[in-house]
Amino acid sequence: MTTGTAPAAVTTTEEFTQLWRTPPNFRLAPSLFQPEFAFPTTLDVLDRLRHDEGTKVTLLGQDPAVRTARALAFRRAPLDEVASWPFRLVHFDLKRFYADFLTGFQRQVMIPWRLFLTGLGFTWHRCYPVLFMSTAGCSSTYHVDNSHGLVWQVRGTKTFHSFRDPERHAPVDAAVLGEISSETSPPHDGVDRLSFSMGPGDLVWSHVLTPHWVTAESPLTLSINFSHGGLAMGGQYSDRDRALREHWDAHPEQAWLSDLRNVRY
Repeated sequence: MTTGTAPAAVTTTEEFTQLWRTPPNFRLAPSLFQPEFAFPTTLDVLDRLRHDEGTKVTLLGQDPAVRTARALAFRRAPLDEVASWPFRLVHFDLKRFYADFLTGFQRQVMIPWRLFLTGLGFTWHRCYPVLFMSTAGCSSTYHVDNSHGLVWQVRGTKTFHSFRDPERHAPVDAAVLGEISSETSPPHDGVDRLSFSMGPGDLVWSHVLTPHWVTAESPLTLSINFSHGGLAMGGQYSDRDRALREHWDAHPEQAWLSDLRNVRY
C-alpha cells in the first residue's frame, strides 16, 4: 500500500508554535530539542518492568492458550525467552522508578522539556512520561489520546502511523466521545496515511484526539511519550483540545473518566 511522503522535521520554535495547534502530526529535529538519558540495556528495563505491579502488558499471537500461558509466566520465565514473545507493554507511572533505573530522569529530561515549553509561553495541567515497549511485528491499538504527546524513540525502530487529515477518519465529535478505539486501523487509502519511521533519538509530535497506531520493526523497542494534558499557549488550547474541554464543561462528570485512556494501548 502506497504511503504519502512525510513532511520535513520542524527545526525552529516558530514552526513549532504554529504547527502544534492543528494536525497533522510532525517530527521535531534534534536541533530543536534532544532529550538525553543513560538508560540501562533494553533487556534490563524489561526485567525491571515485568516485576512491577504497575506494568500493563498484552501478550499477542493467534493461539489463545499460548497467550494465556505466557501471560502467567511473563514475570518468571527466562528473560531472553520473554523478549522473543510477541507483546506490547506500557507503564504510566514512571515515578515509581525515579529512585531506581530512572534516577535523574526528571532533572535530565523532564525539566529541560518543561523549560523549553515554558520559554515559548506554554502552560499545562499535567506533563508526565509514559514508557512503551514491544517486540517486532507487534502493533499498538488504533486509538486517540486526550492529550498531546511528544514521542521519543529510545531503543530499536518502530513506525508511528497517523493520518494527514484526521477529521476524515476520526471526526472530532466521535474522538471526544471516546469512540475511536480498535485493535486495527480502519480501511483507508495509503496516501492518506502519515507514517514516520523512528529510530533511536527520533521525536514525533502527536496531536490530541488524533487517531494513531504504532508498529514495532525491531526485535525489542523502547520509547517514551511525554503526555501533556490541557496544553495551552497564551491561554489558548489547540483546536481539537478546545472541543474536548467544551464537551467536559457541558458534561463535567465525564472528565473524571479520562484516565480510562490507560486501557487503550
